[in-house]
Amino acid sequence: MPGLCAVQKAVAEKGTSGSRGRARGQEWRMTQPGAILQGYNNELVKYIEDLCLQKEELNKQIQQAEEEKNKLQHEIQALNEQLEHVCENLDQKIALRNDLSKILNEAETAYMKILDSSRTLLNVLKKEVGDLKHTPELKSNVT
Repeated sequence: MPGLCAVQKAVAEKGTSGSRGRARGQEWRMTQPGAILQGYNNELVKYIEDLCLQKEELNKQIQQAEEEKNKLQHEIQALNEQLEHVCENLDQKIALRNDLSKILNEAETAYMKILDSSRTLLNVLKKEVGDLKHTPELKSNVT
């Protein structure tokens, strides 16, 4: 309600004596209904003041919450950017690891073929050397 605190201020400025604007020396008596009304007025002013204080405190709390929200949103944005960078870096490393695994598997396969070929070659050479030792021509030259 706009102006509620303004109403409260205006009432507080008028005061409770009721003597403003009256000529000097003029005695003013408050009737009982007037006194009751003044009591209600004083109580209303007190409640309005309390409501204004509550509103001011709530405004402070709202401002603090909005500042915290903005701070957290900024932190979230920064963390999202960091996460995106880490994910990109991770994707690159995973792709590199996959390439290295492929190269390593191909190299291991080729190496196993080389070992197999070397073993076959060694076996062939052993057999041929063994066969050569049994031939009569080598036996006569060897002695």
